[in-house]
This record gives sequence, C-alpha cells and structure tokens, in this order.
Amino acid sequence: MSIPDYQTLMLPLLKIAAERETRIPDVEERVADEFGLTLEERNELLPSGRQKVLHNRMHWAKFYMSKAGLVESPRRGRFIATAEGRALLARNLQRIDVELLHAYP
Repeated sequence: MSIPDYQTLMLPLLKIAAERETRIPDVEERVADEFGLTLEERNELLPSGRQKVLHNRMHWAKFYMSKAGLVESPRRGRFIATAEGRALLARNLQRIDVELLHAYP
C-alpha cells in the first residue's frame, strides 16, 4: 500500500482524538499500522529530506480538521476532538475530506 493522502488520514486521526488528547508523534505508529505501511513507507521523506511524508500528511489532516472546528489544541502540539468532531464521528462516515469540511465554518 502507498502512504495515504492527508484526507484519508482525517478519519483515523479524528477517531483517536475522540479517545483522548494526543500528539501526532504519539499516534504515528498506530496510524501506520492501521494502513499496513511498510517500514520503508513509514520512513519515506519529503523531497526536502527534512520530514517524513506520513508525519507531514498527518499534520495537514489535523490542520484542516482544526480549521473546521473538529479538533482543538488545548496545549501546544496536542489535539483533541471537539463536540462537533464527536458528532461527526457519530454519523459513521466512511471518509472525511475537504469537501465535507466545507460544511463547517
């Protein structure tokens, strides 16, 4: 499997954020396991060579969900699902993407 795009990562990240306050580095391995990523894929770097692709995409997923009000940051570097994010999860969606996020302010 290839590394999922940031939109594909939104739903798993929101589910984790609904469980507890967390950080991207703390859940990176769990998400990689969920998608069955190989060690090579987990360690693949951006063209700049400064950051892992998966890590970067997870941050973008969190960023867009934050802008939509689905997650919030109680402390620097940490995030947790908001009531709005939990309500979205209750809808049992198969995917969250930017088109869906346009429905949120």
